[in-house]
Amino acid sequence: MNPVSRGGGWRTPTVVLVCGGLILMLAMGIRHGFGLFLQPISADMHWGREAFALAMAVQNLVWGATQPFAGVLADKYGSGRVVLCGALLYALGLVMMAHPTAPWAFVSTAGVVIGIGQSGVTFSVISGVLGRAFPPEKRSMALGISAAAGSFGQFAMLPLTQTLLSHVGWYGALLVLAAVGLAIAPLAAVMVERRQHSHAFRQSAREALREAFGHRGYVLLTVGFFVCGFQIVFIGVHLPSYLLDKGMPAHVGVTALALVGLFNIFGTYAAGWLGARIPKRYILSFIYVARAVVIAVFLWLPLSAWSVYAFAVTLGLLWLSTVPPTNAIVAQVFGVRYMAMLTGITFLSHQIGAFLGAWLGGFLFDRLGSYDLVWYLSIALGIFAALINLPIDEREIARPKNTTTAA
Repeated sequence: MNPVSRGGGWRTPTVVLVCGGLILMLAMGIRHGFGLFLQPISADMHWGREAFALAMAVQNLVWGATQPFAGVLADKYGSGRVVLCGALLYALGLVMMAHPTAPWAFVSTAGVVIGIGQSGVTFSVISGVLGRAFPPEKRSMALGISAAAGSFGQFAMLPLTQTLLSHVGWYGALLVLAAVGLAIAPLAAVMVERRQHSHAFRQSAREALREAFGHRGYVLLTVGFFVCGFQIVFIGVHLPSYLLDKGMPAHVGVTALALVGLFNIFGTYAAGWLGARIPKRYILSFIYVARAVVIAVFLWLPLSAWSVYAFAVTLGLLWLSTVPPTNAIVAQVFGVRYMAMLTGITFLSHQIGAFLGAWLGGFLFDRLGSYDLVWYLSIALGIFAALINLPIDEREIARPKNTTTAA
Protein backbone atom coordinates (compact mmCIF):
# COMPACT_ATOMS: atom_id res chain seq x y z
CA MET A 1 0.00 0.00 0.00
CA ASN A 2 3.01 2.29 0.16
CA PRO A 3 3.02 4.58 -2.88
CA VAL A 4 6.72 5.13 -2.89
CA SER A 5 9.70 2.92 -3.37
CA ARG A 6 13.15 4.18 -2.58
CA GLY A 7 15.12 5.10 -5.66
CA GLY A 8 17.87 2.64 -4.71
CA GLY A 9 18.73 0.06 -2.10
CA TRP A 10 20.85 2.48 -0.09
CA ARG A 11 17.95 4.92 0.40
CA THR A 12 16.54 3.09 3.41
CA PRO A 13 14.03 4.82 5.71
CA THR A 14 16.83 5.39 8.23
CA VAL A 15 19.04 7.12 5.64
CA VAL A 16 16.09 9.24 4.54
CA LEU A 17 15.39 10.20 8.16
CA VAL A 18 19.02 11.15 8.83
CA CYS A 19 19.36 13.25 5.69
CA GLY A 20 15.93 14.81 6.13
CA GLY A 21 16.96 15.73 9.66
CA LEU A 22 20.20 17.31 8.38
CA ILE A 23 18.26 19.39 5.85
CA LEU A 24 15.94 20.67 8.57
CA MET A 25 18.86 21.26 10.93
CA LEU A 26 20.64 23.54 8.44
CA ALA A 27 17.53 25.28 7.11
CA MET A 28 15.95 25.95 10.49
CA GLY A 29 19.28 26.73 12.15
CA ILE A 30 19.91 29.56 9.71
CA ARG A 31 16.44 31.08 9.92
CA HIS A 32 16.24 31.06 13.71
CA GLY A 33 19.24 33.38 13.84
CA PHE A 34 17.64 36.16 11.83
CA GLY A 35 16.46 37.93 14.97
CA LEU A 36 20.10 38.61 15.86
CA PHE A 37 20.43 40.78 12.75
CA LEU A 38 17.57 43.13 13.67
CA GLN A 39 19.51 45.72 15.64
CA PRO A 40 22.82 45.80 13.70
CA ILE A 41 21.20 46.03 10.26
CA SER A 42 18.59 48.55 11.41
CA ALA A 43 21.28 50.70 13.03
CA ASP A 44 23.71 50.61 10.10
CA MET A 45 20.99 51.30 7.54
CA HIS A 46 19.30 53.93 9.77
CA TRP A 47 15.95 52.16 9.62
CA GLY A 48 13.38 51.75 12.37
CA ARG A 49 12.65 48.25 13.60
CA GLU A 50 9.52 48.05 11.49
CA ALA A 51 11.52 47.73 8.23
CA PHE A 52 13.42 44.66 9.39
CA ALA A 53 10.32 43.24 11.09
CA LEU A 54 8.34 43.70 7.86
CA ALA A 55 11.00 41.79 5.91
CA MET A 56 10.81 38.90 8.38
CA ALA A 57 7.02 39.04 8.31
CA VAL A 58 6.97 38.90 4.50
CA GLN A 59 9.49 36.05 4.59
CA ASN A 60 7.19 34.01 6.79
CA LEU A 61 4.13 34.87 4.73
CA VAL A 62 5.82 34.02 1.41
CA TRP A 63 7.21 30.84 2.92
CA GLY A 64 3.72 29.84 3.94
CA ALA A 65 2.03 30.96 0.70
CA THR A 66 4.46 29.00 -1.49
CA GLN A 67 4.56 25.93 0.77
CA PRO A 68 1.37 24.32 -0.63
CA PHE A 69 2.73 24.76 -4.18
CA ALA A 70 6.06 23.26 -3.13
CA GLY A 71 4.06 20.39 -1.65
CA VAL A 72 2.10 19.90 -4.88
CA LEU A 73 5.33 19.88 -6.90
CA ALA A 74 6.94 17.46 -4.46
CA ASP A 75 3.92 15.13 -4.53
CA LYS A 76 3.78 15.21 -8.33
CA TYR A 77 7.37 15.51 -9.56
CA GLY A 78 9.44 14.35 -6.61
CA SER A 79 10.78 15.94 -3.47
CA GLY A 80 14.44 15.79 -4.53
CA ARG A 81 14.03 18.46 -7.20
CA VAL A 82 12.06 20.71 -4.86
CA VAL A 83 14.70 20.45 -2.12
CA LEU A 84 17.49 21.25 -4.58
CA CYS A 85 15.74 24.34 -5.95
CA GLY A 86 14.85 25.45 -2.44
CA ALA A 87 18.46 25.19 -1.26
CA LEU A 88 19.77 27.25 -4.20
CA LEU A 89 17.16 29.98 -3.68
CA TYR A 90 17.84 30.05 0.06
CA ALA A 91 21.56 30.61 -0.48
CA LEU A 92 20.92 33.23 -3.18
CA GLY A 93 18.53 35.10 -0.91
CA LEU A 94 21.12 35.23 1.89
CA VAL A 95 23.71 36.70 -0.48
CA MET A 96 21.21 39.30 -1.68
CA MET A 97 20.17 40.03 1.92
CA ALA A 98 23.78 41.04 2.59
CA HIS A 99 23.48 43.86 0.02
CA PRO A 100 20.49 45.98 1.12
CA THR A 101 19.97 49.27 -0.69
CA ALA A 102 16.54 50.33 0.57
CA PRO A 103 13.83 48.87 2.80
CA TRP A 104 11.77 47.68 -0.20
CA ALA A 105 14.81 45.89 -1.67
CA PHE A 106 15.56 44.30 1.68
CA VAL A 107 11.97 43.06 1.92
CA SER A 108 12.15 41.59 -1.60
CA THR A 109 15.33 39.63 -0.81
CA ALA A 110 15.14 38.76 2.89
CA GLY A 111 11.40 38.40 2.56
CA VAL A 112 10.45 37.04 -0.87
CA VAL A 113 13.51 35.15 -2.16
CA ILE A 114 14.42 33.50 1.14
CA GLY A 115 10.75 32.77 1.85
CA ILE A 116 10.39 30.87 -1.44
CA GLY A 117 13.63 29.00 -0.78
CA GLN A 118 12.51 27.94 2.68
CA SER A 119 9.35 26.37 1.29
CA GLY A 120 11.45 23.75 -0.49
CA VAL A 121 13.71 22.72 2.38
CA THR A 122 11.48 22.66 5.45
CA PHE A 123 8.80 20.67 7.19
CA SER A 124 6.04 20.02 4.67
CA VAL A 125 8.24 18.69 1.87
CA ILE A 126 10.48 16.68 4.22
CA SER A 127 7.47 15.40 6.18
CA GLY A 128 5.90 14.17 2.95
CA VAL A 129 8.98 12.08 2.18
CA LEU A 130 9.14 10.69 5.71
CA GLY A 131 5.41 10.00 5.79
CA ARG A 132 5.77 7.81 2.70
CA ALA A 133 8.99 6.17 3.90
CA PHE A 134 7.69 4.98 7.28
CA PRO A 135 4.68 2.79 8.16
CA PRO A 136 1.84 4.38 10.18
CA GLU A 137 2.97 2.93 13.52
CA LYS A 138 6.43 4.56 13.16
CA ARG A 139 5.41 7.74 11.34
CA SER A 140 4.76 9.99 14.35
CA MET A 141 8.11 9.07 15.88
CA ALA A 142 9.95 9.73 12.59
CA LEU A 143 8.30 13.14 12.31
CA GLY A 144 9.26 13.88 15.91
CA ILE A 145 12.89 12.98 15.31
CA SER A 146 13.08 15.14 12.18
CA ALA A 147 11.54 18.09 14.01
CA ALA A 148 14.05 17.56 16.83
CA ALA A 149 16.84 17.79 14.26
CA GLY A 150 15.49 21.17 13.18
CA SER A 151 15.60 22.25 16.80
CA PHE A 152 19.18 21.08 17.16
CA GLY A 153 20.04 23.34 14.24
CA GLN A 154 18.68 26.29 16.21
CA PHE A 155 20.76 25.30 19.24
CA ALA A 156 23.94 24.69 17.24
CA MET A 157 23.84 27.57 14.79
CA LEU A 158 22.73 30.47 17.00
CA PRO A 159 26.12 30.63 18.76
CA LEU A 160 27.80 30.39 15.35
CA THR A 161 25.69 33.26 14.03
CA GLN A 162 26.48 35.42 17.07
CA THR A 163 30.19 34.64 16.73
CA LEU A 164 30.12 35.62 13.07
CA LEU A 165 28.32 38.86 13.90
CA SER A 166 30.95 39.67 16.52
CA HIS A 167 33.96 38.93 14.30
CA VAL A 168 32.97 39.65 10.69
CA GLY A 169 29.83 41.77 11.07
CA TRP A 170 26.39 41.18 9.65
CA TYR A 171 27.58 41.35 6.02
CA GLY A 172 30.19 38.63 6.45
CA ALA A 173 27.87 36.57 8.64
CA LEU A 174 25.21 36.45 5.93
CA LEU A 175 27.73 35.33 3.30
CA VAL A 176 28.97 32.51 5.55
CA LEU A 177 25.38 31.42 6.21
CA ALA A 178 24.76 31.39 2.45
CA ALA A 179 27.61 28.90 2.09
CA VAL A 180 26.09 26.81 4.88
CA GLY A 181 22.76 26.88 3.05
CA LEU A 182 24.41 25.48 -0.08
CA ALA A 183 25.36 22.38 1.93
CA ILE A 184 21.69 21.37 1.73
CA ALA A 185 21.89 20.88 -2.04
CA PRO A 186 23.78 17.53 -2.08
CA LEU A 187 21.32 16.08 0.44
CA ALA A 188 18.52 16.51 -2.09
CA ALA A 189 19.67 13.30 -3.77
CA VAL A 190 18.41 11.26 -0.82
CA MET A 191 14.97 12.87 -1.07
CA VAL A 192 14.44 11.40 -4.56
CA GLU A 193 11.47 9.02 -4.60
CA ARG A 194 10.53 6.43 -7.20
CA ARG A 195 6.77 6.28 -7.30
CA GLN A 196 4.81 3.13 -7.82
CA HIS A 197 1.13 4.01 -8.10
CA SER A 198 -0.03 1.50 -5.50
CA HIS A 199 -2.12 3.81 -3.30
CA ALA A 200 -5.52 2.36 -2.52
CA PHE A 201 -7.61 5.10 -4.14
CA ARG A 202 -7.50 7.40 -7.12
CA GLN A 203 -7.80 11.06 -6.26
CA SER A 204 -6.74 14.31 -7.88
CA ALA A 205 -5.14 17.15 -5.95
CA ARG A 206 -8.32 19.19 -6.36
CA GLU A 207 -10.42 16.37 -4.94
CA ALA A 208 -8.01 16.01 -2.03
CA LEU A 209 -8.35 19.73 -1.27
CA ARG A 210 -12.14 19.57 -1.41
CA GLU A 211 -12.11 16.57 0.91
CA ALA A 212 -9.76 18.25 3.41
CA PHE A 213 -11.66 21.54 3.62
CA GLY A 214 -14.90 19.64 4.08
CA HIS A 215 -13.40 17.95 7.15
CA ARG A 216 -14.08 19.95 10.34
CA GLY A 217 -11.03 18.60 12.11
CA TYR A 218 -8.67 19.70 9.34
CA VAL A 219 -10.09 23.22 9.44
CA LEU A 220 -9.69 23.40 13.24
CA LEU A 221 -6.16 22.02 13.01
CA THR A 222 -5.26 24.61 10.39
CA VAL A 223 -6.71 27.51 12.38
CA GLY A 224 -4.90 26.35 15.52
CA PHE A 225 -1.58 26.23 13.68
CA PHE A 226 -1.97 29.98 12.99
CA VAL A 227 -1.40 30.57 16.69
CA CYS A 228 1.78 28.51 16.73
CA GLY A 229 3.27 30.68 13.99
CA PHE A 230 2.28 33.93 15.71
CA GLN A 231 3.85 32.96 19.02
CA ILE A 232 7.15 31.44 17.95
CA VAL A 233 8.02 34.00 15.28
CA PHE A 234 7.20 36.98 17.47
CA ILE A 235 9.44 35.54 20.19
CA GLY A 236 12.17 34.39 17.79
CA VAL A 237 12.44 37.75 16.04
CA HIS A 238 11.85 40.15 18.93
CA LEU A 239 13.03 38.44 22.13
CA PRO A 240 16.71 39.47 21.74
CA SER A 241 15.71 43.12 21.22
CA TYR A 242 13.13 42.95 24.04
CA LEU A 243 15.86 41.83 26.42
CA LEU A 244 18.31 44.49 25.21
CA ASP A 245 15.63 47.13 25.80
CA LYS A 246 15.32 45.85 29.37
CA GLY A 247 19.05 46.33 29.92
CA MET A 248 20.09 42.68 29.56
CA PRO A 249 23.46 41.88 27.91
CA ALA A 250 23.32 40.67 24.29
CA HIS A 251 24.57 37.20 25.21
CA VAL A 252 21.45 36.59 27.34
CA GLY A 253 19.18 36.77 24.29
CA VAL A 254 21.47 34.55 22.24
CA THR A 255 21.73 32.02 25.06
CA ALA A 256 17.95 32.07 25.52
CA LEU A 257 17.26 31.26 21.86
CA ALA A 258 19.93 28.56 21.93
CA LEU A 259 18.30 27.02 25.00
CA VAL A 260 14.95 27.09 23.22
CA GLY A 261 16.52 25.09 20.41
CA LEU A 262 18.26 22.66 22.74
CA PHE A 263 15.21 21.81 24.83
CA ASN A 264 12.96 21.70 21.81
CA ILE A 265 14.93 18.63 20.76
CA PHE A 266 13.45 16.85 23.76
CA GLY A 267 10.03 18.46 23.30
CA THR A 268 9.59 17.45 19.66
CA TYR A 269 10.92 13.96 20.29
CA ALA A 270 8.51 13.54 23.20
CA ALA A 271 5.61 14.84 21.10
CA GLY A 272 6.41 12.31 18.38
CA TRP A 273 6.70 9.49 20.93
CA LEU A 274 3.45 10.42 22.66
CA GLY A 275 1.67 10.79 19.32
CA ALA A 276 1.88 7.04 18.81
CA ARG A 277 0.29 6.41 22.23
CA ILE A 278 -2.36 9.04 23.02
CA PRO A 279 -4.70 11.19 20.88
CA LYS A 280 -2.69 13.87 19.16
CA ARG A 281 -5.34 16.54 19.69
CA TYR A 282 -4.74 16.30 23.44
CA ILE A 283 -1.02 16.82 22.89
CA LEU A 284 -1.68 19.93 20.81
CA SER A 285 -4.17 21.36 23.28
CA PHE A 286 -1.73 20.90 26.15
CA ILE A 287 1.11 22.54 24.21
CA TYR A 288 -0.93 25.65 23.41
CA VAL A 289 -2.29 26.20 26.91
CA ALA A 290 1.14 25.50 28.41
CA ARG A 291 2.68 28.16 26.17
CA ALA A 292 0.11 30.69 27.40
CA VAL A 293 0.98 29.88 31.02
CA VAL A 294 4.74 30.04 30.42
CA ILE A 295 4.52 33.44 28.71
CA ALA A 296 2.29 34.83 31.47
CA VAL A 297 4.64 33.66 34.21
CA PHE A 298 7.65 35.13 32.35
CA LEU A 299 5.99 38.54 32.14
CA TRP A 300 4.84 38.57 35.75
CA LEU A 301 8.13 37.47 37.32
CA PRO A 302 10.94 39.97 37.94
CA LEU A 303 13.25 39.93 34.91
CA SER A 304 16.73 38.48 35.38
CA ALA A 305 19.11 36.35 33.37
CA TRP A 306 17.93 33.26 35.26
CA SER A 307 14.25 34.02 34.68
CA VAL A 308 15.03 34.40 30.97
CA TYR A 309 16.85 31.07 30.89
CA ALA A 310 14.01 29.34 32.78
CA PHE A 311 11.54 30.81 30.28
CA ALA A 312 13.68 29.59 27.37
CA VAL A 313 13.97 26.05 28.74
CA THR A 314 10.24 25.62 29.38
CA LEU A 315 9.24 27.32 26.13
CA GLY A 316 11.77 25.19 24.28
CA LEU A 317 9.95 22.04 25.34
CA LEU A 318 6.85 23.47 23.63
CA TRP A 319 8.48 25.28 20.68
CA LEU A 320 8.14 23.12 17.55
CA SER A 321 6.54 20.19 19.36
CA THR A 322 3.29 21.11 17.59
CA VAL A 323 4.74 19.98 14.25
CA PRO A 324 4.85 16.15 14.70
CA PRO A 325 1.25 15.78 15.97
CA THR A 326 -0.09 18.28 13.43
CA ASN A 327 1.50 16.52 10.45
CA ALA A 328 0.72 13.08 11.88
CA ILE A 329 -3.00 13.95 12.16
CA VAL A 330 -3.04 14.98 8.48
CA ALA A 331 -1.40 11.68 7.47
CA GLN A 332 -3.64 9.64 9.76
CA VAL A 333 -6.88 11.19 8.51
CA PHE A 334 -6.15 11.62 4.80
CA GLY A 335 -3.26 9.25 4.05
CA VAL A 336 0.15 10.16 2.61
CA ARG A 337 -0.64 10.57 -1.10
CA TYR A 338 -1.07 14.35 -0.82
CA MET A 339 0.54 14.79 2.57
CA ALA A 340 3.04 17.45 1.46
CA MET A 341 0.29 19.54 -0.11
CA LEU A 342 -2.14 19.26 2.82
CA THR A 343 0.50 19.91 5.48
CA GLY A 344 1.66 22.79 3.29
CA ILE A 345 -1.78 24.38 3.62
CA THR A 346 -1.80 24.01 7.39
CA PHE A 347 1.68 25.54 7.32
CA LEU A 348 0.35 28.49 5.30
CA SER A 349 -1.97 29.23 8.22
CA HIS A 350 1.04 28.94 10.53
CA GLN A 351 2.92 31.47 8.44
CA ILE A 352 0.06 33.95 8.28
CA GLY A 353 0.28 33.91 12.05
CA ALA A 354 4.07 34.25 11.77
CA PHE A 355 3.67 37.29 9.51
CA LEU A 356 1.45 39.01 12.06
CA GLY A 357 3.69 38.04 14.97
CA ALA A 358 6.84 39.43 13.33
CA TRP A 359 5.26 42.55 11.83
CA LEU A 360 3.01 43.51 14.74
CA GLY A 361 5.96 43.28 17.08
CA GLY A 362 7.88 45.92 15.13
CA PHE A 363 4.81 47.99 14.19
CA LEU A 364 3.49 48.29 17.74
CA PHE A 365 6.92 48.81 19.25
CA ASP A 366 7.64 51.76 16.95
CA ARG A 367 4.30 53.32 17.95
CA LEU A 368 3.91 52.32 21.61
CA GLY A 369 7.53 51.87 22.63
CA SER A 370 6.69 48.48 24.13
CA TYR A 371 6.03 44.85 23.21
CA ASP A 372 3.49 44.38 26.02
CA LEU A 373 0.36 44.30 23.85
CA VAL A 374 1.78 41.55 21.61
CA TRP A 375 2.85 39.48 24.62
CA TYR A 376 -0.70 39.55 26.02
CA LEU A 377 -2.17 38.78 22.62
CA SER A 378 0.09 35.70 22.48
CA ILE A 379 -1.37 34.49 25.78
CA ALA A 380 -4.96 34.92 24.61
CA LEU A 381 -4.28 33.15 21.31
CA GLY A 382 -2.69 30.21 23.13
CA ILE A 383 -5.86 29.64 25.16
CA PHE A 384 -7.97 29.91 21.98
CA ALA A 385 -5.84 27.32 20.13
CA ALA A 386 -5.97 24.93 23.09
CA LEU A 387 -9.77 24.96 22.99
CA ILE A 388 -10.28 24.51 19.25
CA ASN A 389 -7.92 21.53 19.01
CA LEU A 390 -9.93 19.45 21.48
CA PRO A 391 -12.84 18.47 19.16
CA ILE A 392 -10.62 17.34 16.24
CA ASP A 393 -11.62 13.90 14.88
CA GLU A 394 -8.44 11.88 14.21
CA ARG A 395 -10.12 8.86 12.62
CA GLU A 396 -9.19 7.94 9.06
CA ILE A 397 -11.63 9.54 6.67
CA ALA A 398 -14.30 7.28 5.18
CA ARG A 399 -14.08 7.54 1.40
CA PRO A 400 -16.73 6.48 -1.13
CA LYS A 401 -16.29 2.95 -2.42
CA ASN A 402 -15.97 4.12 -6.00
CA THR A 403 -12.57 5.67 -5.18
CA THR A 404 -11.10 2.31 -4.28
CA THR A 405 -8.91 0.48 -6.77
CA ALA A 406 -6.71 -2.55 -6.70
CA ALA A 407 -3.31 -1.90 -5.26
